[in-house]
Amino acid sequence: MTSTKQKALSALLCSVAALSIGMPGVSIAAAPVAAKASKAATGEISGVVTGANGPEAGVWVVAETSSLPTGFTKIVVTDDNGRFMIPELPKASYKVWVRGYGLTDSAKVSASLGQTLKLKVKPAVSEKAAAEIYPGMYWYSLMNIPDKSEFPGTGEKGNGISANMKAQHYWIDTVKHSCQSCHALGSKGMRTVPEQFAKLGSGEAVWGRRMQSGQAMTNMALSLGNIGVDRALKEFSGWTDRIAGGELPFAKPERPKGIERNVVISAWNFSSPKHYLHDGISSYQHNPSVNANGPIYGSSEESTDNVPVLDPVNHRAYTVKHPIVDAKTPSSLSLPMQPSAYWGDKPIWDGHSSLHNNMMGPDGRVWFSARSRSAPNPAFCKQGSDHPSAKVAPLNESPRQLSVYDPKTKKWAHVDTCFSTHHLYFAKDNSTLWISQGGPNSGVVGWVDTKKFLETGDSAKSQGWTPIIVDSNGNGKRDAWVGPNDPLDPAKDKRIMAAFYGVMPSTVDDSVWGQAMDRGFSRIDQPGYIIRLTPGSDPANTSLAEIYLPPEGHFGSRGIDMDLNGLVWVPFASGYVGSFDRKKCKGPLNGPEAATGKHCPEGWTMYQMPGPQFKGLKDAGSANVAYYVWVDRYNSLGLGANVPIFMANGSESLLAVVDGKMIDMHVPYPAGFFTKLVDGRIDNPNTGWKGRGLWTMSGTRTVFHNEGGTKNYPKVYKLQIRPDPLAK
Repeated sequence: MTSTKQKALSALLCSVAALSIGMPGVSIAAAPVAAKASKAATGEISGVVTGANGPEAGVWVVAETSSLPTGFTKIVVTDDNGRFMIPELPKASYKVWVRGYGLTDSAKVSASLGQTLKLKVKPAVSEKAAAEIYPGMYWYSLMNIPDKSEFPGTGEKGNGISANMKAQHYWIDTVKHSCQSCHALGSKGMRTVPEQFAKLGSGEAVWGRRMQSGQAMTNMALSLGNIGVDRALKEFSGWTDRIAGGELPFAKPERPKGIERNVVISAWNFSSPKHYLHDGISSYQHNPSVNANGPIYGSSEESTDNVPVLDPVNHRAYTVKHPIVDAKTPSSLSLPMQPSAYWGDKPIWDGHSSLHNNMMGPDGRVWFSARSRSAPNPAFCKQGSDHPSAKVAPLNESPRQLSVYDPKTKKWAHVDTCFSTHHLYFAKDNSTLWISQGGPNSGVVGWVDTKKFLETGDSAKSQGWTPIIVDSNGNGKRDAWVGPNDPLDPAKDKRIMAAFYGVMPSTVDDSVWGQAMDRGFSRIDQPGYIIRLTPGSDPANTSLAEIYLPPEGHFGSRGIDMDLNGLVWVPFASGYVGSFDRKKCKGPLNGPEAATGKHCPEGWTMYQMPGPQFKGLKDAGSANVAYYVWVDRYNSLGLGANVPIFMANGSESLLAVVDGKMIDMHVPYPAGFFTKLVDGRIDNPNTGWKGRGLWTMSGTRTVFHNEGGTKNYPKVYKLQIRPDPLAK
């Protein structure tokens, strides 16, 4: 390793140990009253788009304004004859312009409601200019993926690939889920190197410095170490060097077609250009009419304690402060960093709360996986406690707990969970909140009885957790178990040291499904699988799990959801999405074979995602990747009930599977659309498509890498499907 790379690696890995200095508590900021439906005037702007050869079909027409309380944009697609109609625009002055594949963005023209416009476009001046607006995967598919023959890695003194990388698909999985999950890899800010870093010398030295920039450097160091620092820096720098030298995408995207031209996109600015969002929520998963016309709540993870909120009726953005009750709660201000090419040497994140994910309850309260104290657990969580779950699986630490905000009273409450919290979903009893743990370290699944907590305020009595135990001896009940790394014992069951990343209570029975990205235990030789947990009468002592691996060649699950018929949907790093139908399983679902997870390949149906595969990679699949999945059970969007929607950040779109076919709902502006969760809401079931929609928001940690740079705000997006491209 070169001296420069050694210094970079040393700084990166030393930073991992330099975390979490306590910061003072913060006060609660009262939020404005939630908006009611407004009767403000709306109208439309229509017209036609023509180019050198006549009407331009399948291009986007963008109307944007800064004359409302927060920035607002609406986007539609032209029909076969180049016609467009932008509906339900709030009264304001607009700039209207056109973007389309193969074109130069048109001039922006001033327009007001009721106008009919004739917009002219010109071809892109070069292939390079045309490619500037391609979705990110067309650029990051140019990355070199080490050949299969180079795995398992032989380390720093060998081929530079970490020994953790046991096969090529481990590398692909890590690049997609450890890198692309936080950064939009192919965005302008990732595929180009900032000028001040480019002056440092070789590409590898530049990338070593880039990976130290800003408060996310610790996470980047961990990812680098997992892949293998030497080889990672070589491949990433080779990618950007080749692009700087003029290499262009080898594939081209298609313009929207068919029902994709019926998509209407609305977008509002909220939060701050210095902060980022993980995801957000608009309604209750079991009843999408909850919170109709109400605020949209974001979850700002490490960036700030200010929960960003959008009032979409009055086009107004505001924040609600998440309180910190323990002065020792770590702050992101303490995260190690080197100066950023965008923000300089001052940290831009100041959060204590680590607001990862939020979910709305049936009464409109908003529940957050949120940190409210330092990590060491109270005594009732630990060995020696009489808590039923602690007797089975004592827990010493919880990096993140649970909070709840009541918009009616503007008050917060905190559930002091023994287990860490990540994603959360309500069971169909409308009270039990099942919670994933994220990584594998805890090895448990947790839940909170929200009704009991709201009535009593008792954290200990309102929660429980259970280890993940497979009925490997096949007797139908939970027995004593062997450990995760122990061989099977015919008289015992098998513990899996895994944790749910995605979590989904069943829609058809009392089971709870989870998805794990880790290997979990030694008998699984590919990353990513799903788990079905049956709680039983006393979950801490009676729960049993079933494990299901996807078919050979598919790997890297991330996220999980279920339709109303019990069909499970999961995205994969292999460039596929899949459904799993447990009813199709032919063999026993317990016993020694079930402990391998390979006993029901017939339950899976796979769908290849659109987009190019990595250059030089011969396996079927796509460079595309989805961060998560959400099933539109109640036809909130208009594509039908039980339609899975994948957050396809590679294609900068929401990707739906309808009757086995993909519908790609690309968000073209600002370029770099990246989201982590979606939910649907029905504001008015009597107004057709206008009363329905999907809500999502910016999810990248680096909004400033996208079009607009440091002036670009995180955004709330609403997607709707109308009957045709001209419907009002």
